[in-house]
This record gives sequence, structure tokens and C-alpha cells, in this order.
Amino acid sequence: MKGEMYCHMRKYTFVIILIGFIFTSAYAAEKITVGVDVANIRSGAGIKKDILWKVEKYHPFIVIKRSGLWINVRDFEGDNGWIHKSLIRNISSVIVTVDKSNIRSGPGKSNKILFTAEKGIPFKVLKRKGNWINVVHSDGDKGWIHKSLLW
Repeated sequence: MKGEMYCHMRKYTFVIILIGFIFTSAYAAEKITVGVDVANIRSGAGIKKDILWKVEKYHPFIVIKRSGLWINVRDFEGDNGWIHKSLIRNISSVIVTVDKSNIRSGPGKSNKILFTAEKGIPFKVLKRKGNWINVVHSDGDKGWIHKSLLW
């Protein structure tokens, strides 16, 4: 009886884990990146809608929904707006979420600080090494930053 109950519990546990994995995978947030020098974020899906703010190249967003050629997005601060599909690219990017962060010459705190980046500065991801991310800014500045400082 105990063995039979254990067998059923293992089956149910497996099914629950499988369902959780499928649910998480199906609803994983889609990320997009601005691929032009400057993009307008608008109040609605259309060129005649108000411009809420402007963002620079490599700015990452989470997709909320799509409507034709327009994408409703959310940024790292939770602000929502719309961007035209032609302004995004399939690029891995991150954005600084702390007031000031050090960009280093290599992956680790012992490496030289090359420059600092303020909150809201976006970067293209070049590669990852552990908890460190090698990034490049649209102006060409490159370095390594700890992933805990990014979104």
C-alpha cells in the first residue's frame, strides 16, 4: 500500500512539474530591443498618437501585445507605450537599473573601471561569463557589468 501511494505521488509530482514548465514557457515574456538611434514611444498604436517619451538604441522592452505594425511595450520602470515594429531588432540588450554602475575591463570587481553608467542607459549584450555581462553602448564604449545592476 505504501509503495503504491509513493508511485502515485511521484506521478502527480511529475505531472505538476510538467504543467508548471509548460505554463511558464508559454507565458515567458517576449523581449524586444530598439534598433535605431532614437525611437518614439507613443500613447497608442499610430503615428498620430502623442509621443510619450523617446528612447535610444538598445533600449529593451517587454511586449504586452501586438496590433498590426505596432507593439505595446513595458519598460524596466513599468511604463507602457507603443512602438512601431520597424524600429525594433532581434538583439539581446540590458539597461542599467541603479543610479550609477561601474563598467569594468573584465568580468570581476578586481578589474579596472573603464567608465560609469547611470540608471536608464541601455547596452547591447556581447557575451556572458557567470554573473557578468560584456556590453557595448551605441557610442561604442565596451566593458563588463554585473547582472545584478541590470534589467
